[in-house]
This record gives sequence, C-alpha cells and structure tokens, in this order.
Amino acid sequence: MNIPFCYLTLESVKVEYTPDAEFYKIEAIVRPWRVHHVSSGLLQMGIRGVTVSDVRGFGAQGGSTERHGGSEFSEDKFIAKVKMEIVVCKDQVEAVVEKIIEEARTGEIGDGKIFLIPVSDVIRVRTGERGEKAERMSGGRADMMSLTASID
Repeated sequence: MNIPFCYLTLESVKVEYTPDAEFYKIEAIVRPWRVHHVSSGLLQMGIRGVTVSDVRGFGAQGGSTERHGGSEFSEDKFIAKVKMEIVVCKDQVEAVVEKIIEEARTGEIGDGKIFLIPVSDVIRVRTGERGEKAERMSGGRADMMSLTASID
C-alpha cells in the first residue's frame, strides 16, 4: 500500500495553540550525534532544563540503512534515537522548534520528529512554586554568564 507523503515547511503551516495552555512540552526525537548541536543551540538562546532519554523506534525510515560520518550501517527494525524534552512558555515555542530543526537537520530520512504537547501547569518540587515562576530557570549558568557580561 502506497501512502502519499506531504512535506510542509514551518512557513506554510499556521499553528493553532491550545488557548488555555501557557506552557508546552516540546518532544524532539533526533539522531544521537545531533544532540550536542541541538543542546548547544538551545543553551545559546537561553533555554535550559532539557531532559534527554535514549529511545529506539522506527518511522518512514523503517529500520533501513542509517548514515553517519560518511559510513552506512544497518540495524534491526528499531533505530537508536534520542528524545529531548523541553518545557517552555507558549511564546518561546516557535523559536525553540526552529532552533531544533536548524541544529538537528541533516537532510536525510530519519532526521526525527518534533511533538508539541500542551502543559496545564509546571510545579517546582523544591519550592512548590507553580506556573511561570516554576518554569523559569533562574540561578543557572546562563544567569551567571549574563551577570558577568553586564559587569564587564
């Protein structure tokens, strides 16, 4: 059975966000050797708080030959990928998605997928803070770097 594929660009799709969701979890399934590029790109734009998990699966690639560093290799039906999970405010979603695509894309089949999931609330376990205060990553390396930069 042949199923037609429809490829759309970000520019051609109008995203309808859930009106009452202030936050979104972005789940990106990417090639393992692109994780460093994606995480570095996210850090450069001030995004912190990324969860990374090793996962296995198959999509359009169907477990076919994988390419890395100019070499080809075959695995079983399930291909090793990495799932990156990031929770951000609604107004940060598009910038984060664009950065993930920019850093993860190789142009080959198997580059991965990105899923956007509405999140009803965020709660920081340590303090019990909720919402925007809990989602904001303060006191981290990026805050220290911006403090140092403002002193210079």
